[in-house]
Amino acid sequence: MVSIDEQLKIIAKGTEEIISIDDLKRKLERSQKTGVPLTVKLGLDPTAPDIHLGHTVVLRKLKQFQELGHRSVIVIGDFTGMIGDPTGKSKTRKPLTREEVAQNAETYEKQVFKILDREKTEVRFNSEWLSNLNFAKIRIKGAVMDKVD
Repeated sequence: MVSIDEQLKIIAKGTEEIISIDDLKRKLERSQKTGVPLTVKLGLDPTAPDIHLGHTVVLRKLKQFQELGHRSVIVIGDFTGMIGDPTGKSKTRKPLTREEVAQNAETYEKQVFKILDREKTEVRFNSEWLSNLNFAKIRIKGAVMDKVD
């Protein structure tokens, strides 16, 4: 069994900052004490057919967590891909069709599993929960909006 300090050393290697290292240490200690692995999530927007070099940095970090006995969840932003992304610095990303998103998500999975362990990785789609939202369910500044008839 890898000690908590050794796990932290492995996880911290190649990182600029861990927010918060104390929090991570407590979670690792709880995981070791209970035998329940941590779950580390990564969200990927399927706006292109391939993942890019920047993704490999965080995927390698997820792989390290897996090698330490933890599991990972890849969240594919299929719903947000279909509605477009308004957070672009210069322009909004164009909405994709369900078919385009599905094709991109399929190639992402193939590419992700060249790095990650399929047995320790769960792939989920944000449409599983976001597609069921409506304005009556959206919270704004802690208050639920009332339905307008």
